[in-house]
Amino acid sequence: MDADLVLTTDTVHTLTGGGPPVEAVAIAGGLVVATGTRRDVAGWRGARTEVVDLGPGTLTPGLTDGHLHPVMGLQLTADVDLSGARSLEEAQDLLAAAASGRDPDAWVQAWGLDPNLFGGSPVTNAPLEAAVGGRPAFVRLFDAHSALATDRALRIAGVDGPRSFAQRAVVVCDGSDRPTGLLLEAAAMDLVQDHVPLDPLPVRARQLHELLAAMAATGLTGGHVMDLLGDSRAVVAAAEEAQDLPLRLRFAPWCLPGVDADGLAELVELQGRGGRRWAVGGVKFMIDGTIDNGTAWLEQPDALGESTESFWPEPAEYARAVRALAAAGVPTATHAIGDAGVRHALSALAGLDRPTAGAHRIEHIETLPSALIGAFVRQGVVASMQPTHCTHFTRADHTDNWSTRLGPERAGRAWRCRDLRDAGVPLVLGSDWPVAPFDPRRVLADAQLRRPAGEPDVAPVQPHQGLTPLMALEGYTTQAAWAAGEAGCSGRIAPGMRADLTAFAVDPLQAPPDELADAPVVLTTVGGSIVHRGATVSG
Repeated sequence: MDADLVLTTDTVHTLTGGGPPVEAVAIAGGLVVATGTRRDVAGWRGARTEVVDLGPGTLTPGLTDGHLHPVMGLQLTADVDLSGARSLEEAQDLLAAAASGRDPDAWVQAWGLDPNLFGGSPVTNAPLEAAVGGRPAFVRLFDAHSALATDRALRIAGVDGPRSFAQRAVVVCDGSDRPTGLLLEAAAMDLVQDHVPLDPLPVRARQLHELLAAMAATGLTGGHVMDLLGDSRAVVAAAEEAQDLPLRLRFAPWCLPGVDADGLAELVELQGRGGRRWAVGGVKFMIDGTIDNGTAWLEQPDALGESTESFWPEPAEYARAVRALAAAGVPTATHAIGDAGVRHALSALAGLDRPTAGAHRIEHIETLPSALIGAFVRQGVVASMQPTHCTHFTRADHTDNWSTRLGPERAGRAWRCRDLRDAGVPLVLGSDWPVAPFDPRRVLADAQLRRPAGEPDVAPVQPHQGLTPLMALEGYTTQAAWAAGEAGCSGRIAPGMRADLTAFAVDPLQAPPDELADAPVVLTTVGGSIVHRGATVSG
């Protein structure tokens, strides 16, 4: 055998469920072709074989983020990052510094604004106005389902009062029907966002490649992308035309309220289209919005009397669209955060066969009654969850906006990762970047700790919902592969599987989670090609 690449190390977690210990992996033609011990390497090595010694590193199947938005995120994360602001005054200072020196007509964009900074007061554009000096500004809140626009930006967009939408979107207005600047959900946000300057396609293609390279450096080898908006296909194609993408990307375009038969046919026709390392696979729905915005769908209103309706004005239309796509063999992924949203999504999926191209799945599942866990099991529906949403944006004492809106009982069933997994529900983990950081090491750690990694003084949120190290790792590997219909070619290390591999400086199944969160990734490969090599790796 003449392998292209051979990796050696003391510890390899193949996740195959058994077999003798593995110390070496041979790769050829983008696939794993052999596993064995260091003694086997001589028989695999040819004149052109590269042998890489990972030292004390631990090799695992490549990590796949189960829910992220890398292309859309390029625009969502443009300009000023407010995600680190810990007070409204700090956010204002960041905006003012960015606006200073800009042309009076120049736009200011920002992202990651935490509604908790408003301290329970109404979320309006008033704090933005003075900070940006009368310039047009568009500031996205951390959940990416809402934004604040300054009065100047609203005037440019012609938004001067309430609007009607085909989906549950809102231009929030005061008692005089004057916009407050708060825009809820995509249709309302797009009224202003469509006027915000967009970087040229070649620039975004380069930015995408740089972003994916940064993701590869954290150990990611792939991602399930929950959108395909605007010119995303052209951006990805342009990035791949320049050079291979550092990650494999699987896109699920949106299906929105008002879709007709032609629209459904177009979504079916898109399936399988793509390039060398990206493809369309599945369709994304949203049955509700977010709890922080009051746009989730709850069985009972939140503390402010909100979150009582579906994102689809006619939920039965959602169910018909899901079933039509399922009948065509298309797997669906439904954003469902509130308990009523999850219940309705499960009802729509009842009795449907599992598509060969992947499983039907529900995304987020932030507050879940016990009675619905059994439906996940009976129907084979995948749970796709983001542990850092819990650890970054909620608090154990329920003083955060999310918990306050829900009340103690519903906040007490937050992100029930362990209950779902223990019941036998396939559990895929991810970040939802740019809503939360993409680094999988911290997601793996937070999934176990139920608090932010590196912050031991923070009380964990529902600590009994913490996953074991193996469960967390499987959420990024075997479970992600199964959900995508790729269990036969990825998610494990065995001959015939894709050579998508991640090497950690520590053992993710043995290291304390706080240590794992900051441990280097020493090597990442996609299809046998090294897309990230740490400084300590010899070859």
